Amino acid sequence: MSTERVPMTTDGYERLQADLQRLKSVERPRIIQAISEARAHGDLSENAEYHSAKEAQGLNEATIAELEDKLSRADVIDVTKMSGDKVKFGATVKLVDEDTDEETAYMIVGDLEANLKDGKISISSPIARALIGKEVGDSVEVTTPKGPRSFEVLAIDWK
Repeated sequence: MSTERVPMTTDGYERLQADLQRLKSVERPRIIQAISEARAHGDLSENAEYHSAKEAQGLNEATIAELEDKLSRADVIDVTKMSGDKVKFGATVKLVDEDTDEETAYMIVGDLEANLKDGKISISSPIARALIGKEVGDSVEVTTPKGPRSFEVLAIDWK
């Protein structure tokens, strides 16, 4: 486990805390109950339910430890208190593809909370790295898996 600080939005931090709370208060007791029930079935050496529950317990505890580590290293940034004319962490950037005129918007977030379906891209992604420091009206060239693409920054918002 690393000691490196991890940038994260307030929303991302709260989501991780909720996941951790669910694992501790819902999943952990459920698994303990399953182990207890499986133990009551007798011989543990050939008890598939017991071994399955113990494996689930190990996975749950590992996930809890991982989330606790991530939360302890989180550098929480409240993007609602941010502003500026240049793209940086936390900005929601509206772009237009200069070849297709397709408009899209991305919020630049930490690696742990990136989710393209939600329009959140990691600060370490190629497109976010290309956008950092740009202003409205600037063009950026990004190498994507589909080849190079050019985007123009239409707007920068802080939500």
